[in-house]
Amino acid sequence: QLQLVESGGGLVQPGGSLRLSCAAPGFTLDYYAIAWFRQAPGKEREGVFCISWRGGLTNYADSVKGRFTISRDNAKNTVYLQMNRLVGEDSAIYYCAADRRQFACVLSESEYDYWGQGTQVTVSS
Repeated sequence: QLQLVESGGGLVQPGGSLRLSCAAPGFTLDYYAIAWFRQAPGKEREGVFCISWRGGLTNYADSVKGRFTISRDNAKNTVYLQMNRLVGEDSAIYYCAADRRQFACVLSESEYDYWGQGTQVTVSS
């Protein structure tokens, strides 16, 4: 069964940057749409950014527009979430998720069958 592993989280100052990675050791992500979700304490999990299996289609939350980007390197079997100009509200556990059925991608939890364990992102001075 596909297992996803996130990495790259940590503590960063406001205005800083982090790059999260989502990998699937032993599996190929070539045919999977990949999404990043996040959940802050006391809040529901929300979709952040997603990318289609071919990489040509993306979808994102308004709150990250112009600050975050998503990319995939199928040769490295990894999807990246580049986060710039981070603010306190970006603090959360970030999860990557995968789905093989979507042609494009949507930011809906119910559409994703495989989930990673998450990586903590904390934005604080």
